[in-house]
Amino acid sequence: MRSRNSVMLLLILFLTLAAGWIDLPGTTLDLGGFKADNPVREGLDLQGGLQVTLEARPPGGGGIDGETLQGTRDTLERRVNALGVTEPLIQTRGDNQIVVELPGVVDPDQAVEVLRETALLEIIYADGASLPVGTLVQTTLGSVAGDETATPGAATAAAAAPTPDPNSPIYETIVSGDDLSDAFVTRDPLTGQPLVAFELSGDASETFYNFTRDHVGQSMSIVLDKQVISSPNIREPISGQGTIDGMTALDAQNLALQLKAGALGVPLEVVSSRTVGPSLGADSLNRSLVAGIVGLSVVALFMILYYRLPGILSVIALIIYTAISFALFKLIPVTLTLPGIAGFILSIGMAVDANVLIFSRMKEELRNGRPLERAIEGGFDHAWPSIRDSNVATMITCLILYWFGQYTGATIITGFAVTLFIGVAVSLFSAITVTRTLLRALNDLGAIRNPWLLGLGRHDLDDASPDRPQPA
Repeated sequence: MRSRNSVMLLLILFLTLAAGWIDLPGTTLDLGGFKADNPVREGLDLQGGLQVTLEARPPGGGGIDGETLQGTRDTLERRVNALGVTEPLIQTRGDNQIVVELPGVVDPDQAVEVLRETALLEIIYADGASLPVGTLVQTTLGSVAGDETATPGAATAAAAAPTPDPNSPIYETIVSGDDLSDAFVTRDPLTGQPLVAFELSGDASETFYNFTRDHVGQSMSIVLDKQVISSPNIREPISGQGTIDGMTALDAQNLALQLKAGALGVPLEVVSSRTVGPSLGADSLNRSLVAGIVGLSVVALFMILYYRLPGILSVIALIIYTAISFALFKLIPVTLTLPGIAGFILSIGMAVDANVLIFSRMKEELRNGRPLERAIEGGFDHAWPSIRDSNVATMITCLILYWFGQYTGATIITGFAVTLFIGVAVSLFSAITVTRTLLRALNDLGAIRNPWLLGLGRHDLDDASPDRPQPA
């Protein structure tokens, strides 16, 4: 028994030191960049940022299937990743909404525009004419200059684009944004003006080359969401790369981002938008930390005053529990939000509740004349079913809350559920394993001989047993 307890003590010590090292702020004592790769991830309400609820509005007021909504969400995720936002959250809600949270975003207006634009690119042939910028056009697939190759998806309409005049000519689409393999911002080497460079993939590259080869000296039009944005002259055959000019640097950056991410499956409308300032987030975090420290201190004081030595051991177990839980938050990773912190603090209370059950049962065993070693084991063994059932019920509730939060897009619910679930799971380890191991170790050393240390008075121990703690 003592050998096994020594092994458990070494394991607990190792876990505590490892968790404490992970919890150290910044990159203190970092090894191989491990800590830098696992920072604390703060949610929208802690570091500030933007939350937008977008609603799919299919043309004609029809419905939208789950696959299309998920595809639109994936496109939004690629766009957000290109924005460079750390720890974004993009998830569907219900049958037709997508919730986007962008912590730390600098320009909310730009972010919203990037999110909702459809950005369907088409290069069309208008019988050699140079269409004025801003012209709304109708497009269709067709063969150009005898080329029978048709680009799949090129005639897909951008639902959020302006509606062209139905009486206007229908122009043939050479290639579309679906055929792009890459898009990026560059500059004209002569004028320094920003350009959006694009590269075509597969058969589209050959199709575009054949078209430009046969129409050197004529015009083609570059159309974005059915609106002409440029009508350059074809100077020479273009194999698989081209550029779009006539934009500001910001517009070029946004267009490249949208083209690279792909067109949205359906148009989106902003139904709600909320901006959280960084100062408000920092103030919320500070208040949360203060609340956590005060709550933990009050609980620790109660446990020490009422249970004495076991109370001190439970406080040590709580400190270990806190270190391990916070390390798991960084490693999984868990994005911390105010509701998430509330869930974590609640799990601290549940960890203390387990210790209360154990120590109360242990005192009953001692009052019934059990030797100290048997009282320790009996206290844990008899309290375990109640602790197990209550914590499992809480964990099942957390799973239900998490599913509900995922379906409704309520991130405050999912954050609360995740941290509470992890906290409850770790509290089982700290209450049952850590506290029991520490009590066993002190008993093996003969350090518990005074009943007062166990929260008992002299009247609680009337029988004189050599194996029981004796009065000092």
